Amino acid sequence: MQMDLGLANKHVLITGASRGIGKAIAKQFLDEGAYVSIVGRTMTSLEQAKSDLGNIDIYQVDVTNEEERAQLMHQFLSKNGKIDVLVNNAGGSSGGTVLQTDLSQFYEAFDSNYFPAVHLSKIAAEEMVKKKSGSIINIASIYGRESGGLVTYNNAKAALISFTKSLADEVIHQGVNVNSIAPGSVYHKQGVWEKRMDERPEQIKEFIAQEIPAGRFGTPEEIAQAVVFLASNKASWIAGACVTVDGGQSKSNI
Repeated sequence: MQMDLGLANKHVLITGASRGIGKAIAKQFLDEGAYVSIVGRTMTSLEQAKSDLGNIDIYQVDVTNEEERAQLMHQFLSKNGKIDVLVNNAGGSSGGTVLQTDLSQFYEAFDSNYFPAVHLSKIAAEEMVKKKSGSIINIASIYGRESGGLVTYNNAKAALISFTKSLADEVIHQGVNVNSIAPGSVYHKQGVWEKRMDERPEQIKEFIAQEIPAGRFGTPEEIAQAVVFLASNKASWIAGACVTVDGGQSKSNI
């Protein structure tokens, strides 16, 4: 029997949702009976997602652009009248070690992973506070909590986790829940781990054996299931948390 999370007819906006984790989150909300809108950069990918998922709205937006973010929220609110759930999933990064990475790549990582979530969360939270109801979930990373991965990505995700806690404490008494999720290594089509597996299969198998106690990559669906729970009233007293979903991969025990 499926738990009723009370998400039917909720208006949900998900960034970075034309594939991978974001697309799985969209499907999970659809399965719960929500009205779902997804955001992505590429129209062909968005149209494919719509074909795969069915009854969703799509928005072609570069979320690194401040004006486009503001226009996105204006269009979404004009059509739906309110926003019940915002999921900030868009992100990405580049570079290597600190000394190998140009300063511009640090700025780019924050422009991709941090500032879009901050801006969209501010607009959404203002609307949610008016109705004394709503949920914001930011997709961070286990590497925002500890060392590992690209330093630019780590830094931006660490900032996102901190922002999540600050906003959560500010609005929880007004009926708005804000939390983040820290996924571990998740495998999906067209994702970074698929590419690495194709290029270096033995090395990646060794990585899994040594680094992931569960003995396998996570799936987008496993992240999505955590998201819909945090978006529901079942998680009403969870505020500012960073929920790790990683098969035991992270080294932290908090």
